[in-house]
Amino acid sequence: MRLPIALLAALALLAACGTRLPDTAFPPPGGTVVTTQLPGGLSGTATATPTTTVTAGPGAGPLQSGGPGAGASAPPGSGLTNGRPNTASDVGVTPTTITLGQIVSRSNPFDPKAFVGPLYGAAAFVSDLNARGGINGRTVRLVTCDDHGDGSRNTACAHSLIDNSHVFALVSQSIFTYSGASYVQSKGVPDVGSQPIDTAYDRWSHLWDIYGEAYPRNGTVGYHGSLIGGTEVYQYFKQKYGGPLKAGVVYYNVASSTRFGQSIASGLRAEGYSVVEKQINFALPDFDSAVLDMRSQGVKYVYDALDTGGNVSLCRAMDADGLTPQVTAKVTTTQGWVGSIKSDYADSPGCRNKLWATGNDLNYEDVGKPQVKRFRDAMARLHLDGADQVSEWALEGWAGAQWLTDAMASCGADLTRRCAEGYMGSGKPYDAGGLLTPRSFRKYSAPKTIRTCINAARWQDGAGWVTQVADMTTNCFDAKQISYQP
Repeated sequence: MRLPIALLAALALLAACGTRLPDTAFPPPGGTVVTTQLPGGLSGTATATPTTTVTAGPGAGPLQSGGPGAGASAPPGSGLTNGRPNTASDVGVTPTTITLGQIVSRSNPFDPKAFVGPLYGAAAFVSDLNARGGINGRTVRLVTCDDHGDGSRNTACAHSLIDNSHVFALVSQSIFTYSGASYVQSKGVPDVGSQPIDTAYDRWSHLWDIYGEAYPRNGTVGYHGSLIGGTEVYQYFKQKYGGPLKAGVVYYNVASSTRFGQSIASGLRAEGYSVVEKQINFALPDFDSAVLDMRSQGVKYVYDALDTGGNVSLCRAMDADGLTPQVTAKVTTTQGWVGSIKSDYADSPGCRNKLWATGNDLNYEDVGKPQVKRFRDAMARLHLDGADQVSEWALEGWAGAQWLTDAMASCGADLTRRCAEGYMGSGKPYDAGGLLTPRSFRKYSAPKTIRTCINAARWQDGAGWVTQVADMTTNCFDAKQISYQP
């Protein structure tokens, strides 16, 4: 399980597998809205008005019931599924097309790179999907809407995509403030494979995030307002290295950052670590003093509840003040698993080479894996293969689109929202053909432990993110579950 994403001036960062803090975690900084453009001719939008992206037409053969690549029984574009004609079976579905929507906080007051990863991955998947014939002979049409990281614009995007574009479902979203979630829920629109940046995905039954959920999602967040997070990452390092279990946890003197940091400390202590907690003044940060104290106390592992800029400053201080040589790992997670590490941490090469990332997916660098190679090739075809674009979040955007595709393909000619959500809510583990560790939406009461499997990678200059786990599906732990308030 996971804690919520912490968002400040740049990027969500996590300290446990799939972890997150709500969008209200930190006070918003000042700054102007930055509008970005997608490479490869996929244009963005500076308002809450959707931009339609229609990708390549039919190609190698349609996807049939049973999921991607399950076999074709009709030629591309024929509109036939197992001998039956496709129908205009639901909103956003015609015999030849399916319209999907995606809200992203692409231009925002924080960082133009912060939320775009899933957008890139989903766009690459849809392009690749249509080049292979679409779903059961239907071409997929993706309509995106940039909400600028603003709640009112988010609601406007939700209305526009649902009321005007008549989308069948939403997919692989990365939203800073999901104010439109209740409207999506009220209209029964499936939202599949998205990043749970706030607590909406722990609350609403039509919202299906990329990590899976055990929560009831009956209108109340989590278990009667409480969430749980696991200790699997702390167990991983304990088993891998042993030795002195001394960890430092760094967080801001902002309420949600403090709560998040203290929940990390609680999880570490539950696994037998001695913990040094260091609170940083958000307005006047002094990382040097925190680092010097962690050094004097023999800290071996460093975790944090900081934004990207805070992490960079922390690493710079770790190099300058001599903490880096004694540290075994500076631990980040999926949202810090990005291709721009070399430039982001240019001033702290020592700390940079102590960075570890954990998550629930294959490493996007492992192109020897066919699932990853297909993702990377599709990204390259859209010119989305630069260091600022390739990331683990982009890989999860791809996987989210694949999950929805498998759900839709299972319905055959008569594609309906009810059928697709039946696939999502079946309780059967899903792994996107080995791209993800298995996850599901099987509901159960708040457990004390959960068997959780994770992947791990370490940054190495000259090699990038190097996988440290032989098989993520067997790198599993009976993780203690720590309850906390979002």
